[in-house]
Amino acid sequence: MSDLVLYFYGYIIFFYSMGLIISYVILMLLAEIGIFREKYHHLPEYAKHMIDTSPYTPGVSIIAAAYNEERTIVENVNSLLGQDYPRFEVVIVNDGSRDKTLETLIEHFSLVEVPFAYVEHIHTQPYKRLFKSTNPQYKQLTVVDKENGGTKADAINAGLNASLYPYFINTDVDCILAPDAITQCILPILESNDVIAVSGVMTSSNGCKIKDGKIVERKPPHTLWALFQTLEYLRSFLIGKMGWSTINAMPNVSGGYGLFRKDVIIAAGGYSGDSFAEDMDMLIRMVGYCCDFKKKYRIVQVPANCCWTEMPSTLRVLHRQRTRWGRGLMQTFVRHRSFLFNHKYKQLGMVTLPYVFFFEFLAPFIEFTGLVVFIYQAFTGAVNWQTASIIFLGIYTFCIILALVVLFYDYTIGGTFQKARSYFLIILAALLEPFIYHPFIVFFSIKGYFNYILRKRAAWGEMTRKGFANHKKQHKIAIKNNRTGGEV
Repeated sequence: MSDLVLYFYGYIIFFYSMGLIISYVILMLLAEIGIFREKYHHLPEYAKHMIDTSPYTPGVSIIAAAYNEERTIVENVNSLLGQDYPRFEVVIVNDGSRDKTLETLIEHFSLVEVPFAYVEHIHTQPYKRLFKSTNPQYKQLTVVDKENGGTKADAINAGLNASLYPYFINTDVDCILAPDAITQCILPILESNDVIAVSGVMTSSNGCKIKDGKIVERKPPHTLWALFQTLEYLRSFLIGKMGWSTINAMPNVSGGYGLFRKDVIIAAGGYSGDSFAEDMDMLIRMVGYCCDFKKKYRIVQVPANCCWTEMPSTLRVLHRQRTRWGRGLMQTFVRHRSFLFNHKYKQLGMVTLPYVFFFEFLAPFIEFTGLVVFIYQAFTGAVNWQTASIIFLGIYTFCIILALVVLFYDYTIGGTFQKARSYFLIILAALLEPFIYHPFIVFFSIKGYFNYILRKRAAWGEMTRKGFANHKKQHKIAIKNNRTGGEV
């Protein structure tokens, strides 16, 4: 009986793997259509001229939450203020920081408290006060001070309540935006009133040379963990999201960088303060709102590097992040289970969520049980090693081809890195990913699922970043040199 079960299980795994490979091939073809359609759709110079000169150019609010960021907050805010766009504001939400984040902002940007009619469109932890700069150089900066809400979602909701413009960008305060990030993402909105959200490509700032809050030299990360994530992000944006965007079936817009219509977000209830996958949760509720009220909608992925973010460079920090993501994915499916296979919600309900459920949510369980079964059969002599080797080499070869296609697409849109030899490191990461990186991701995801099932206490925690460490080190060196009369 057990042999019969294992026999059928083997066929299930085979067809599951073939389904996953076929889906990636389809996404690659759809992504190619989307990338080349966007690349030759308009003249960048003409589009930029129209945006700069038109009185109808929509305003955009950049909203970022700050919690205990005193060492890097000045550089981070200067980076966000460096947008080449005619109408925008930067709203920094000080989410109950316990260090001198707020004091540093007040001192450097000449902030003063101003009266403000704060309307709570979305409920958040209590709002305290609002600051504006007395320096005309920083007229686009607004700082909101509020009590800590425990999640980024609560802070972004407070930023939405205080923002002025009809569109906003949800980003992280430590992200570095390309100078044309808003321009790249506003173009689909100018072309269609149905667009409710736009995603830009995010990539790794690990290894890049940064000066005055801007990327001045684009280099690959120096650590293997960050290299793996760079490849993963490129694959996610340039094949996954780009492919889904072509058929208007995007699964989410990254919480690290995305542009949204504010009225739709507010109508959908804002970000869920208790969600650990707020980006996917929010998009599902936005689509749900549009479908429930028979409103047309489009969600677009643009093939342009808009944002650089520092990725976890140690296994410990990666573990915290991916365990939270796993928990958030299960939380999302439990909370929005009524969307699954529901034709009312169009592509999202009938295509995207079923795909994510079978090929992303269930994948860690299937891979883990497959490994256990394989080890059992290996010890009992039931494995046909010749066939197993051929299957493994076939899947491994496909993974490498997929990585090469991703790098080709990246080169097509202008290239993440300035030097061609940098891509050899990404190819190295692709060769090692199935053996080193992927098993850990599977384990972290399963742990996140069980944390949710067992209702273990969850906390977002703080992400230890190399950039912060460098600033701290420089600060200590400066203090030492000041005491000894040396120079920094």
